[in-house]
Amino acid sequence: MYRLFFMFFFAATIVSCTSSGPALFGRQSPHEQYGNKLSSSGLKETTMGSLWFAEADYALTHPISITLPFKQVGYFAAEKPRAVGVQFSGRRGEKLIFQLNKNSRRGMTIYGELWSRKEGGKQELLFSFDSTKNRFTHVVEKEETYLVRLQPGLLESGEYTFSISVGPSLGFPVAGGAAKIGSVWGDTRNAGARRHEGIDIFAPKRTPAVASESGTVSRVEETDIGGKVVWLRAFNPNVSLYYAHLDEQLVQVGKTVKRGDTLGLVGNTGNAKTTPPHLHFGIYGLGGAVNPLPFVNQIVQEAPELMAKSATINRYYRTTKDLTFDKSEDLKKSTPVFIADVSSLFAIAKAPNGKSYKIDQTALQLIDKQLITIKSKDSSALLEDPISGAPIVKRLPPETSFRVLGIWNEYRFVETPDKTKGWLLKPSS
Repeated sequence: MYRLFFMFFFAATIVSCTSSGPALFGRQSPHEQYGNKLSSSGLKETTMGSLWFAEADYALTHPISITLPFKQVGYFAAEKPRAVGVQFSGRRGEKLIFQLNKNSRRGMTIYGELWSRKEGGKQELLFSFDSTKNRFTHVVEKEETYLVRLQPGLLESGEYTFSISVGPSLGFPVAGGAAKIGSVWGDTRNAGARRHEGIDIFAPKRTPAVASESGTVSRVEETDIGGKVVWLRAFNPNVSLYYAHLDEQLVQVGKTVKRGDTLGLVGNTGNAKTTPPHLHFGIYGLGGAVNPLPFVNQIVQEAPELMAKSATINRYYRTTKDLTFDKSEDLKKSTPVFIADVSSLFAIAKAPNGKSYKIDQTALQLIDKQLITIKSKDSSALLEDPISGAPIVKRLPPETSFRVLGIWNEYRFVETPDKTKGWLLKPSS
């Protein structure tokens, strides 16, 4: 059946690739374009095709929550259409660095998309990418929830590695390697009367204070609090950069500068006369002051490497204890799950109900060792899935011995003497 479907898919894909009109592509993402090809070829109505679309929707509506930085490896199987969805929070000013690598002997295209999740569950597609290029970046402009969906083409298989690292979107505002951040956003000022709306970067006196981004100098002045200050209106993003406590200003209003150009020299003027030399650096947008640290943090948060004892992808495991998830969903102890994706801390497990769960790897064990051994009294049918009416993998005669590897409701996940795995309905007592 799988071979016949593959032949139909191959023929239909050739037709769809030669009959696509310009209206089909318009402003659609590559994932949408590909989905339209499947639909116009009639493949959406097939079992495999409909599952591909269902998995695409499920990845967007039931993403796995992660924290950044992040890295995972996974496997897409041709015979099991699947999509991966992960969601995370981003801080304004961070530059997200996406890396997507694939390993497939037959060739595989993975369609990737970055979405933002709005209030009320509405989603907005920000940009698309695919595995023909393996590195992408995105600057976070709003502090909201983001979502990445990864999905290969139908009947394509192979291993992949996906990671998200976090770096600054702007250059560091003090030259040289001696500068250190000593006071951050939100620190108390005036015995708690106000909060620090910027960061203080300590450096030797008269160290160059440089443009974090190209822009135009909008103000050069001296104030009681900031002392000698320079305001720079950045070209991108649309924010104003504030440099205070300078010992000397070296630019004039209206001057256009490039990232890295010197604006002034670090000092302790204004209300910083009693402190060591430092630059007070602030960023102001339409909504007022914003935390500058994510914009200029020199520490790039690289994606963590996987643990040596991480679960193996593309294999069955079973749960070692009862697990409870959101909305009171649970998986009982000894539930068989298929591990397709693994990060440094958890695995994304496909349960018998078709849903994906984020499971701590310490709660999983390889399914190879049987729980018990049973023998059937009557002839029995080994099923592909633990549901009534599922396709039959194999019909077995009476007195067949089975190794029970897992349990799901009234079904047992078993292995026959010839190593065939499937589901067996527990006999009624």
